[in-house]
Amino acid sequence: MVLKVTVTRRATERVRAGHLWIYKSDVRESGDENNDDAAVVRVTDERGRFVAHALWSATSQISLRLLTTRDETIDRDFWQRRLHAALARRAHLEGETDAYRLVFSEGDLMPSLIVDKYRDVLVLQTLSRGVERLKAMFVELLIEELKPRLIIERNDVRVRELEGLPLCAEVIYKRDDVTDGEAHGEFVINQHGVKFAVAPLGGQKTGAFLDQRENHRRAADFARGHALDCFTFNGGFALNIARSCESVIGLDVSGEAVAACRHNAALNDMTNVEFREANVFDALREMETAGTQFDTIILDPPAFAKNHKSVEGAVRGYKEINLRAMKLLNAGGILVTCTCSYHVAENDFLNIITDAGSDARRHIQVIEKRTQASDHPILLGMPETYYLKCLICRVL
Repeated sequence: MVLKVTVTRRATERVRAGHLWIYKSDVRESGDENNDDAAVVRVTDERGRFVAHALWSATSQISLRLLTTRDETIDRDFWQRRLHAALARRAHLEGETDAYRLVFSEGDLMPSLIVDKYRDVLVLQTLSRGVERLKAMFVELLIEELKPRLIIERNDVRVRELEGLPLCAEVIYKRDDVTDGEAHGEFVINQHGVKFAVAPLGGQKTGAFLDQRENHRRAADFARGHALDCFTFNGGFALNIARSCESVIGLDVSGEAVAACRHNAALNDMTNVEFREANVFDALREMETAGTQFDTIILDPPAFAKNHKSVEGAVRGYKEINLRAMKLLNAGGILVTCTCSYHVAENDFLNIITDAGSDARRHIQVIEKRTQASDHPILLGMPETYYLKCLICRVL
């Protein structure tokens, strides 16, 4: 029997506007206690009219994650169709890279499900109670459709705690010919001709930050001269722009990240890139004092605003690094500046850059406004799917 959840008028209006989440405060009735064990429920309004089918979570503030507003059966065939559609949308990427996001949760109408592909290794995240209950089925579908060498579960992210789910990171499937050592080891991926070593069980995210892939490539089209890549992580921007620049310095506060960058540089036989362990805020101040100048600067910091309460501090942080970068750039220099904070909207970010330019007494030309890579599609009506903003600017 399909269990039923009744929601408020406000929730139904939110659904009609294209949003996929209904919060606990808008749930009027959730049936009996057996609903706690349901993966998918039937959502109705207060008059009993059908609204949607949705993933259900009795513990999270996001109680319902909508799957469809059509009154259709939600079964294995439904999920297989959704997976096929996501795979088809990414078929063109095979010639560009062997590492990309196969399923982007709400962006692909598969809420709270993430699947990343690193060559023949898949990395899975099930980020809500509803999709967690379907995990075994998703593993079966992925094996059936893609025949991977490994499937790794990276469910060690904080959002699972909000769902009352345990944190874990482990191999959940390996082909018979794969040894335990191989399953836990490192291997090399290729993104637009640049090699990167990844270890999906040990790295940040699911092994790499895949959402900047297309921005890495585009930055290389504008980068030139002496370049600085701040918050370099695994050297994604630095190694891509090195082919266009005389020299590149990459900075990261993590010694582990810097060691990985040096390893990646060696994989690509790049000798014009230097990686340094440093606090970027301190390093920018020191370079400004020393009168150091660059022709290209990349700013790709971690999310400074994790929630609404931290936005004010994040704005100060973003302004400081952009202001200092502008002072370090030669006239006509290129600034590639990013924020992955969903809570800092595009207009807010543009205002930050405008204010920084004013304080630096520099004019800023925006050459391109960019977002996350196309394998992380933005769903209109669901602003949470639009989180990465990237500006390629000329500083005059």
